[in-house]
Amino acid sequence: MADKPHQGRTGISRRRLLKGGVAALGAGGAVIGAGGLAYGLAAEPGEAVFGSETIPFHGDHQAGISTAAQAHGTFVALNLHDGIERGQLISLLKLWTTDAARLTQGLPALADTEPELAMIPANLTVTVGLGPGAFAAAGVPSPVQPLPAFGIDQLQTRWNDGDLLLQICADDPVSVSHAVRVLTKNVRSMASVKWVQRGFRSSRGAHPSGTTMRNLMGQVDGTVNPDPAVDFDDLVWNSDGGSTLVLRRIAIEMDTWDVLDRDGKEFTMGRKLDMGAPLTGEFEHDETDFEATDKFGIPVIPPGSHIARARAMHAGERFLRRAYNYDDPPADGATSNSGLIFAAYQRDIESQFLPVQQRLDEHDALNEWTTPIGSSVFALPRGVTEGGWLGEELIQPTG
Repeated sequence: MADKPHQGRTGISRRRLLKGGVAALGAGGAVIGAGGLAYGLAAEPGEAVFGSETIPFHGDHQAGISTAAQAHGTFVALNLHDGIERGQLISLLKLWTTDAARLTQGLPALADTEPELAMIPANLTVTVGLGPGAFAAAGVPSPVQPLPAFGIDQLQTRWNDGDLLLQICADDPVSVSHAVRVLTKNVRSMASVKWVQRGFRSSRGAHPSGTTMRNLMGQVDGTVNPDPAVDFDDLVWNSDGGSTLVLRRIAIEMDTWDVLDRDGKEFTMGRKLDMGAPLTGEFEHDETDFEATDKFGIPVIPPGSHIARARAMHAGERFLRRAYNYDDPPADGATSNSGLIFAAYQRDIESQFLPVQQRLDEHDALNEWTTPIGSSVFALPRGVTEGGWLGEELIQPTG
């Protein structure tokens, strides 16, 4: 008796699979992806498809900072293995630069074992950061240091610090996941993952372009951000063209927040829930009047409200907020595990972020429902031109 064609685990023969694939392609038509491959899926007439959109990788600054925030973001911290020195760190950064330059443009990484997943970049950005441990390995002084302790902190080791950071964002979670895997698995001989934080914002097209995100408390988050076209040279970019990142994981007590009535929520924040306007205004971006009082002489915006405590006391204290929500499975008997991955970008942490954080630590009505459980700081190298590599200006040998 002749041997039957090998069917493998699925019970589908290779001949049947090929025949079915060709038939499906003929029926459905083919479209061309960003990387030039044909797919057996065609867009419906009039359907908006964003997958082929790309954001330039090369430039004066790293993408993923002034870039309009994508729907999905994953932050990955890695620790270098013991004994890793400057030369090996440079090799790692060169590899990341090469692979990120390809992935963000819809091309597979050089050793990509799933190249098809790279063909839909969906505005993918890869932003690299260096923590104090990376500078120690390179034998050069670190421009960033861990934040001082704050009274409101309940930091957990599993969410703190890191020698290296990958910030990977896109409008498609598959694009993000693939980039995370490629960029982490290719450096396993030099570094291991310390933590991964996955976040989300509103999906592409769910709200008008330029609309401020809402966190899971229902509040707008990031209304007073600096203008990239006007303020970034003074507030976000340092003299080299890089920046610094403070990443805080903030747990939100959603169960007790849900019990608070609408007025209580608005007084806590200092903003109206519907439009995100300050309590003294009608629209989100109306000027906030912190001196206004009601007929009884009581401040309209409570002095202890979040916006009153978080406001910059002078223009130089402002920084860029580019946060993501998280909603993870509950653990240890909890009923919720939600919060904010608070990402703050600034030229100088000490003069910009710390004064604001210190005021929030001293008193903020929101502290009753929010708790920082993770904290990290990273130097973000400037952007690169073709042929350069990320971090070159920070750790390259001199003299």
